[in-house]
Amino acid sequence: MNSYGWRWIPNVLTFVRILMIAPFARALFVQEYRIALMIFAVASITDGLDGFLARRFNWRSRFGAVADPLADKALLITAYLVLTYTSVLPLWLFTLVLGRDLLIVGGALLYHYCIGRFDMEPSVPGKLNTLVQVLVALGIIVILAGLPVQPFWLDVGVWLVAVSAIVSGSHYVLVWSMRAWRSRQS
Repeated sequence: MNSYGWRWIPNVLTFVRILMIAPFARALFVQEYRIALMIFAVASITDGLDGFLARRFNWRSRFGAVADPLADKALLITAYLVLTYTSVLPLWLFTLVLGRDLLIVGGALLYHYCIGRFDMEPSVPGKLNTLVQVLVALGIIVILAGLPVQPFWLDVGVWLVAVSAIVSGSHYVLVWSMRAWRSRQS
């Protein structure tokens, strides 16, 4: 069988990651942090693997292009939501993280309906923001699981996420506002 017959693997890995969100949320909610950490690790591995396979073998699909980042975002938002609900993280941080994402989605919809079709491409500040969010969530879950990590990571992490959310959100607004303005001028 040629490699074309295996094109579905990245999409299945993305779907498996989506299925992990509920058990991950439950584990965080009931403070089974080591289980949450294992689920987070498996989700991270499947994310890396599906991305590698899609790029390496050109097994890309429209479903994967949409579902993969949504699965990643849903897992992260779930982590921040449950950690906020259980009073590990401050409400203002969750509001900032969610607000940034809603601003980007709202801006994309506004651009689509008022200016025209576009392909959303993650910016460098956006990728860095995602990396910071993942590392901070991971660090916090490691601390909560009782593994040997310096607890100052929680306070530093909160501020790293806040700053990166503001910088990347502002960057998206600036870049897409300029694109919209140039598009309207031409």
